Amino acid sequence: MTDRAVAVVRAGALTTVQDLGRSGYAHLGVPRSGALDPGAVRLLNRLVGSAEEAAVLETTVDGCALRPRCAVTVAVGGAPCPVRVDGRPAAWGTAVRVPAGSLLEVGAAVRGLRSYVAFGGGIAVEPVLGSRSTDLLSGLGPTPLAEGAVLPLGADTTVRGSVDAPPWPGPPDELVLRVRLGPRDDWFTAASLRAFATRAYRVSPASNRIGLRLEGPALERARPGELASEGMVLGAVQVPPDGRPVVFLADHPTTGGYPVVAVVREADLGAAAQAVPGTPVRFIPVR
Repeated sequence: MTDRAVAVVRAGALTTVQDLGRSGYAHLGVPRSGALDPGAVRLLNRLVGSAEEAAVLETTVDGCALRPRCAVTVAVGGAPCPVRVDGRPAAWGTAVRVPAGSLLEVGAAVRGLRSYVAFGGGIAVEPVLGSRSTDLLSGLGPTPLAEGAVLPLGADTTVRGSVDAPPWPGPPDELVLRVRLGPRDDWFTAASLRAFATRAYRVSPASNRIGLRLEGPALERARPGELASEGMVLGAVQVPPDGRPVVFLADHPTTGGYPVVAVVREADLGAAAQAVPGTPVRFIPVR
């Protein structure tokens, strides 16, 4: 077994190939997609000596199991989880050399939701519109992993990152999202906007890569009717008819007809990738 590839032994609940996304195609109805926690991807790629935009695996909740067909440097990060190589504990959050044919097991997240697995050379599936990311909304990119699938790896540069103790942020006990109100905050009553800025919400189990659905105070509209569809951006806080906000994440639609009460700062969205159902959420309006 000398070919540069990795075989999927256990796919997990949802494991996808992700990089930093495909920007610049919203006018064609194509979302950015990409890893929900891009900071974790950049750091892991640095640890294994890959370019920061190299494709990795994004697991959800229960990890995955993989068998590299060649010796390869691997780093697992994002949500803390147990890591084993041939049944023996291995380091999380740092580079590990995995021999050819060994079983790499990425366990269930201990905290948070999504762990990431980076390989020296990156996952080298064929790019679509400049990205190797799986987009669950449009169906672009590789399909979610299935047992028996084989993924090609790029050439290993063998250049390692210089981070000795990576500054991994822990999954949030409370998700604090800074927002800029608008463009459609005038569609809501003053009381609703006060509630939005002062009351606590909670992450709904119905959340996914498309959007972070929230439970909590319903926002009451100040005007009837519906909007014509308009463009949607990453971090838009859309309010459907039930009044419960939805924060759009990487696989969000590029247009929508429900009013957007605010937009979350992109720097705060990485933490949303690790917010488990029930996590308290607060919105902080900023200018």
